[in-house]
Amino acid sequence: MIATMKNVVKRYGDTLALDHLNLNVMKGEILGLLGPNGAGKTTAIRTLCGLLDADSGETTVLGQRQSIQNLEARREIGLVTQEITVFTDLSAAENLRYFGGLYGLRGAALQANVKEMLEFVGLSDRATKKPGTFSGGMQRRLNIACALVHKPKLVIMDEPTVGIDPQSRNHILESVKEIAKQGTTVVYTTHYMEEVQAICDRISIMDAGRVITEGTLDELVGRIQHEQKVHLTALQPSEALTAEFQAISGVKHVAANGNHYMITSASGSGNVSRIMEIAQRHGGVTSFTEEKPNLEHVFLTLTGKKLRDDGEV
Repeated sequence: MIATMKNVVKRYGDTLALDHLNLNVMKGEILGLLGPNGAGKTTAIRTLCGLLDADSGETTVLGQRQSIQNLEARREIGLVTQEITVFTDLSAAENLRYFGGLYGLRGAALQANVKEMLEFVGLSDRATKKPGTFSGGMQRRLNIACALVHKPKLVIMDEPTVGIDPQSRNHILESVKEIAKQGTTVVYTTHYMEEVQAICDRISIMDAGRVITEGTLDELVGRIQHEQKVHLTALQPSEALTAEFQAISGVKHVAANGNHYMITSASGSGNVSRIMEIAQRHGGVTSFTEEKPNLEHVFLTLTGKKLRDDGEV
């Protein structure tokens, strides 16, 4: 493990933000940290970074106990915040030199890292330009470069793609995958399910200040996959066709609307081929799709909430 949080508790007055939170971050992975607004993700991130001390419990990073006083552990962390935190009166290269200097980089090593990061985020041609002239996507990319310039072992990205165009979002997602390939561990929070599905090796879902489930995407989907749905459009709909669908072992429900059928059966029943055979005997189909659970279904099932809402703790 590169980082752990064990039974971490944090209160803000009467509000319990972290309720005996347990979180494990494995070395070299991209961990997606999801939760509805108010789940405690931001508090967890601040505690993991050493920007906030918990009331109780233990947080460790790279084998060291994390706290506000632990500057050594913080030097190995890069934080990409929701807000863009670059200086608008400094050029892109000057921003990188400033942040690199904060982490102790000097001379040739600093210059080499600045050059490498500008290339990495695709801003080499903007090195002498000030961020105020950049698009939102370019500002986000510079923000990421500032968090990576000191080559941290752990990078925490708190919604790094908010409010940017699809091209910049794709660039950032590819960058995240690349730094993980190079051995950097990433904790990634977002309000976009498709981002997590595209880049994360493992997912932890938080609610009410604690992790309620974690695993790979396939593992999480498998835990809620109790049934499967098939949608088809029949060329010759009939009561006889409906009756045959209903008679299949494991079929729970058949809904018919004109020539459209939705058939629900137990997961793993192997009924998809049986449904197709029956439909073909009754004149065939013009369309046939199998509905499969995804991360959105997992999230809604476990939390009863949508990922995107208002008000974060």
